[in-house]
Amino acid sequence: MPKRSLSPLHRATTHWTTGRRILVAAVVITALLGAAGLTAWFTSRGGQSKTGGVAYAAPAPSSPTGTTPKPAVGTGSVPAPPKLTDPLAYARAAAVMLWSYDTRTTSRDQHLAGMNAWMTSKTKYTDWTAISGQVPDPVLWSRMADNAQYATAAVGEAHFPSAFKQALAENPSAITEAYIYAVTVTGKQTIAWKGGGGGAEDRAVTLAVQCRPSSDCALVSLAPSVAP
Repeated sequence: MPKRSLSPLHRATTHWTTGRRILVAAVVITALLGAAGLTAWFTSRGGQSKTGGVAYAAPAPSSPTGTTPKPAVGTGSVPAPPKLTDPLAYARAAAVMLWSYDTRTTSRDQHLAGMNAWMTSKTKYTDWTAISGQVPDPVLWSRMADNAQYATAAVGEAHFPSAFKQALAENPSAITEAYIYAVTVTGKQTIAWKGGGGGAEDRAVTLAVQCRPSSDCALVSLAPSVAP
């Protein structure tokens, strides 16, 4: 069975700009959570989650007779963002999107375009670098496509981290600054490739989701480690 490569999550968080990390921390953590411990996990440059990223199997050499379907125009297998106003429900859907891919029908550019559609339009808060960093580089994506690799995901549950709930209870009006919620989602990712190869692994991630009143939710960022 091929080995799994390390998650690109660490690369993503390492390249966050200082301004972006400070902004996200200030809005999602300081204003809403008020917990020094969570500030560390959301702004850490070196803290890599063991279960928060997307796992990719290093493809085995492809068969000379193997073929890969030509990707269609658009966003391929990436679903459109759902129209939801509940941060927990949106985070669940976003986690499934982040943990799923299909190199058989979707190019890397299509996959990125599909992910970008889930992001908040409020550029002051959006952290595209953290989200796009979940996608393998072009060379690895090409190898995965040669091996017809794809992944599906199922969500177990979603909840607000304990520090988030405590801080929100202490200062309910703080959420109105940006309406950004921290949500931890758990689930399972199943990977498969041609020749019958595959595997499954438990997943967990803490997402930042923006849900403004009378507006659909949107994805803001993800944390470099999982908040309980």
